[in-house]
Amino acid sequence: MSSNHAVEAPILVNPIRQSVEIPKPELLSLYQQAEHYGKAKVVKSAWQSFGLAAFAGAFIALAFVFYITVTTGSDGAWGLVRLAGGLAFSLGLMLVVICGGELFTSTVLSSVAWAQKLVTTAELIKCWGRVYLGNLIGAVIMLTLIMSARMHELDGGLWGLNALQIAQHKLHHSWGQAFVLGILCNMLVCLGVWMTFASRDALTKAILLMLPVAMFVSSGFEHSIANLFMVPLGITIHQFADPAWFEALNISRDSFADLTLSNFIFSNLIPVTLGNIVGGGVFVGLGYWLIEKSDQSVKASLVHSTPQFETSAQIHQIPTSGVLIKMPKIIKKLSVKDLMDTTPLTISSELSVYAALSLLADNDCRSAPVLDESKRLLGFISQQDLLRSLWSEEFARGVSYKVSDLMQTEVMTLSPQDSVAELIELMVVDRNKLFPVNEYGILMGNTFKSYEERLRNASADKPSVFPVLENGLLCGVITREAIAKRVCDIYRV
Repeated sequence: MSSNHAVEAPILVNPIRQSVEIPKPELLSLYQQAEHYGKAKVVKSAWQSFGLAAFAGAFIALAFVFYITVTTGSDGAWGLVRLAGGLAFSLGLMLVVICGGELFTSTVLSSVAWAQKLVTTAELIKCWGRVYLGNLIGAVIMLTLIMSARMHELDGGLWGLNALQIAQHKLHHSWGQAFVLGILCNMLVCLGVWMTFASRDALTKAILLMLPVAMFVSSGFEHSIANLFMVPLGITIHQFADPAWFEALNISRDSFADLTLSNFIFSNLIPVTLGNIVGGGVFVGLGYWLIEKSDQSVKASLVHSTPQFETSAQIHQIPTSGVLIKMPKIIKKLSVKDLMDTTPLTISSELSVYAALSLLADNDCRSAPVLDESKRLLGFISQQDLLRSLWSEEFARGVSYKVSDLMQTEVMTLSPQDSVAELIELMVVDRNKLFPVNEYGILMGNTFKSYEERLRNASADKPSVFPVLENGLLCGVITREAIAKRVCDIYRV
């Protein structure tokens, strides 16, 4: 029998039993995390997805406000000024990732889940549509607030002039150029998001996002959601700024006459949006999917020639404590295979916290073994483990746990031939408390207490459910409830 974390209480490893540690499963690859990331976006409720998308649109708009402010009135080297602006703009994606938001340019990574047939084409398109619309609403709200605050008058109006020039520049790309700039932009956005899958730490995620975002912004690549704020901002300033504002800057309103809504939609927004889909959804998402698919094919061809690891664990004979002698012979004859459940509930390591908790609750189970596709035991998960992670989300926003992150990987296991009598002793009696002796077998503490008093305080911190393995694979589980039921049946006779 190997040592494991308790299902209901912390376990102290019994020193007289051999300890065998279940091998820890490999951490999910970044690609596998991208699958879950994409599917989670598509299956999210429409209202929640739309609301988070509105926040994301507002976050990106705020980031562009930061960019305009940082680059206004700067006389430094062209590249360094744009780098400073790019680093400032990275705030937007940080807010989306850390605070939670649905941004269209990163949502296109759900193409990975679509390629794996985890979501349908209709579900994918609906998701992209509502996220895009939500981003638009968030950008428009922020545009209204920025204009109401008259921020275009900052620095003697130079802030607004900078905004006009940025917006106008975006409309001077050819259709093909805007499309390619959209591809390049979203390759960097999605690669930045992809890198964040490597960490659960919020600060690390923020740092990982900075350089990819700073690069695409400083290099002039085109981001459709940023443009939903930036170009309409230029159009609004052009249409509604006071004539005195233009006069104070010694510029003509007519010099920005090409800042129109139709020109924006057909010359910039459409090609940039399509480019963003190709860059993030096709080049990054489907690109990695093709590589992963090829790798899986190679692994499948090797599976029959490569020895497969099997977990083994067995119970060792131990000196009796005297408790077993008092048990009826019928109990002593019982083995684990006589009482184990051969069709137990099992959990996939890929399940989310919510799905796993629902599965346990629906089946009236407090815990369950976690298996891989070949029924190899990976660990054990309990309601307590899952509820603890839900509680922690209050303090770790943006962290999305799965069963593989939370399961206990040091598991006490049994074989079908193990003795139920010895298992009862293991479950209920801490022999070190019952018979406190030193290494020479001499009684040490509590010797003034009677056997009955020591027995009352000799409770064991052990699981109430044990996986049963045969040839390294799960063949059932045995529970304290099943043992108690059989003992009651025996004593009723």
